[in-house]
Parts: sequence; structure tokens; C-alpha cells
Amino acid sequence: MRAIRLFLSILGVLMVLLGLVWIGQGSGYFPYPASSFMINQTPWIYWGSLVAVAGVIIGFISRRLGD
Repeated sequence: MRAIRLFLSILGVLMVLLGLVWIGQGSGYFPYPASSFMINQTPWIYWGSLVAVAGVIIGFISRRLGD
């Protein structure tokens, strides 16, 4: 059970970070690499938000598994 909690915690953090990068690129605040197709594209803000929220939910579930 401990390995599953660790895996889900890491997965949740990575999903939140990935979602924030997608939000940053979609909004134009993080234009790297300059040739990225995601820069200033509004759908990536929504996808990034969805992935970040899913990561928070997975992180919350992983913390509740041990209780």
C-alpha cells in the first residue's frame, strides 16, 4: 500500500506541474520553446486546468489511502 501511495503522490505532483506548464504556454506566459504549437492557444489553458485539477484529486486520494 505504501508503494501505491508514493506512486500516486508522484503522479499527482507531475500532473499538476504539467498542467501548469500547459496553462503557461496556452496563455503565452511561458513561450518555450519558441516554435511550440501550444503558445497563445486557448484550448491548452483548458486542458492544462483539467490535468492540474486531476493531479490535485489524485494527490488527495493518495493521502486518503493510508487512513
